[in-house]
Amino acid sequence: EVEVVESGGGLVQTGGSLRLSCAASGFVFEDYVIGWFRQVPGKGREAVSCISSPDGKTTYAASVKGRFTISSDNAKDTVFLQMNSLQPEDTAVYYCAALVTSVFACRDNLMDAWGSGTLVAVSS
Repeated sequence: EVEVVESGGGLVQTGGSLRLSCAASGFVFEDYVIGWFRQVPGKGREAVSCISSPDGKTTYAASVKGRFTISSDNAKDTVFLQMNSLQPEDTAVYYCAALVTSVFACRDNLMDAWGSGTLVAVSS
């Protein structure tokens, strides 16, 4: 069974940086995609960024492109989201999710496993 656990959220001022980590387990000789999604109360969940293993293909939401960087340590099945130049509108609960697949996809309704979320709060 695939499991993911997030860490690294917190409170930061506008313009600051945070690094989120997602530790995944349960993959057995499988290709997969790990993604970061975020949700603000009362709004739908938004795909922020995804990365595939083993080829490292990535995708970003337009709102974070150029500010956020997703990367992976395949040996440790860990994915990182480096968030720079954070803005108040980035405030949300950030979720890590995993999809066992050989076809790249970054959609919340396709993901197989979800973490419990970590809060990122950006003060103005």
